[in-house]
Amino acid sequence: MLLKIIRYWVPTILCVAGIAVIAIGGVSEHSLEIGIPVFSSGASIWLLNFLYRVGVSGDTERDAESDARAYFAEHGHWPDENGGTPGGGR
Repeated sequence: MLLKIIRYWVPTILCVAGIAVIAIGGVSEHSLEIGIPVFSSGASIWLLNFLYRVGVSGDTERDAESDARAYFAEHGHWPDENGGTPGGGR
């Protein structure tokens, strides 16, 4: 629950708040000085969460590759190949 709040709701609230400040204050210097940094902070939080998720997915792929190599070392063929002979029965 807390991760959903941090991952989705905090950036959304900040981006909406930044847009609201600009919309309510009109396109004036003061509203832009407040609205743009607030919107940018929300976008930054979203981007950091996205980049973290991309990095973590690489760990999952590496673990799957390691498991496949261990299977190959033990059985002599890759897990997705047919047959029990080396080379997939070709």
